[in-house]
Amino acid sequence: MKKVQPIRDERIIDGMKHYFRIRSLRNYLFFCIGIYSGLRVSDLCMLRVEEVRGSHVSLTEKKNKHAKRFIIHPSIREDLDRYISGMSDGDYLFASRQRKKVSRIKYQPIDRTTAYRFLNEAAREFGLKEIGCHTLRKTWAYRLYMQDPKNLALLMDMFGHSDPRETLDYIGLTQDMMDKAIMSLR
Repeated sequence: MKKVQPIRDERIIDGMKHYFRIRSLRNYLFFCIGIYSGLRVSDLCMLRVEEVRGSHVSLTEKKNKHAKRFIIHPSIREDLDRYISGMSDGDYLFASRQRKKVSRIKYQPIDRTTAYRFLNEAAREFGLKEIGCHTLRKTWAYRLYMQDPKNLALLMDMFGHSDPRETLDYIGLTQDMMDKAIMSLR
């Protein structure tokens, strides 16, 4: 499996938000909740409408069964409310528009391959490489760290890392530091 990178440039993040917003409100909200929450794609896909009606989302992460609580970023609240108006609490927030091939059931959650596809289509538009489903989670962490490096302890806790180097490598900063060091050589 290839190693994916965070989106490091805020201008590209803003451009991708615009790209998604004019094409699909569902994909726009998926992208935004991903970069504002640090959720894994598997947890994003399984969100239900009732979980996003308040100011915070509380859930149990699928992979490690950890309880997670995060605030819904105010910049997406209006779009989120418009998107979920008319939806039932039990509906999947990011439902597929197609019937599932095997079960033939409609309105099931999108799967990670769908998310991967629309994220990579946008990434190509912006000339990004090494993008995948984990990019949203890494982008969230990268932005938190760059905003304030003191957030490293928080990120280590969120990811269950015991060594700061593991977290820095995970969010792509080890590579950034290596590139910078090499470029400063005479």
